[in-house]
Amino acid sequence: MAFNALVVNKDDEGKTSAAVQQLTLEDLPEADVTVAVEYSTVNYKDGLCIGPGGGLVRNYPHVPGIDLAGTVESSGDDRFKPGDKVVLTGWRVGEAHWGGYSQKARAKPDWLVPLPNGLTTRQAMAVGTAGFTAMLAVMALEDHGLEPGNGPVLVTGAAGGVGSVATAILSNLGYEVAGVTGRPETADYLTSLGATQIVAREEINETTKRPLEAETWAGCVDAVGGPMLARVLGQMKYGASVSAVGLAGGAGLPATVIPFLLRGVNLLGIDSVMQPYDNRVRAWGRIARDLPMDKLEAMVQPATLSDLPGLGRDILKGQVKGRVVVDVNG
Repeated sequence: MAFNALVVNKDDEGKTSAAVQQLTLEDLPEADVTVAVEYSTVNYKDGLCIGPGGGLVRNYPHVPGIDLAGTVESSGDDRFKPGDKVVLTGWRVGEAHWGGYSQKARAKPDWLVPLPNGLTTRQAMAVGTAGFTAMLAVMALEDHGLEPGNGPVLVTGAAGGVGSVATAILSNLGYEVAGVTGRPETADYLTSLGATQIVAREEINETTKRPLEAETWAGCVDAVGGPMLARVLGQMKYGASVSAVGLAGGAGLPATVIPFLLRGVNLLGIDSVMQPYDNRVRAWGRIARDLPMDKLEAMVQPATLSDLPGLGRDILKGQVKGRVVVDVNG
């Protein structure tokens, strides 16, 4: 029985093209669990894999989509049975392995997490890797002592996928949230998610010769990296932490060690791809509890498989706000 999938091909000249094609179960890679996919989403990595690949895709033809949520159709593993609702993020699915931009997918059982009570598959993909990463970042800050009342928490790249969810979660937990954005037109959007302060990107994006500035932020979720992260490190309160989740502003870090040595600042690396199972379950449980679903819905831009080539280009240009939810059966 045929089903639809977004398939990326590469020609002899190395140019890639993406289009919706029909596949059969025989086309799918071997794995123990077959999932009837209901929803996926669009992340920066997806934009790379839909387009030039960014060095992430090993073989063509390829089905991208680093996230998926759906229902188990068949399983060769006792952990899952037909009818179970599951979520998959990370594990290089959609990069090295075929992913979620398909009405059917095959997965290793180790890659799957049961859908938490209180979440639908659509909501899970409104969260996706971006929201999952945001929750991991907030949990890491809390594990290192962040509490409401410590002071404002900075979120850089606040209008993006990770930043939007981080803003909504932090606000819901009672934190004062300052959102950094280079798009002034997103100020009302960020305020609706719970940001109490909007910081213009140019205010904080330039390096300074001073290794320390006034102690301002009690915590930070940083999706930007580069000079902005270097600047933020010098503005953190004593003993405060920064969760580093992205590199939209560059992979370099033109910083000094002074904030670490004189203020005890912590720089926490957040990886969502190879995250252990138990912490995945913990994060998804926290998402179901601590992310307001009305604010999540306000972030959503609906899409179908045929919209993905254009959305892949848009997200690489920084032109996607909030979260895209892809109805693969739409």
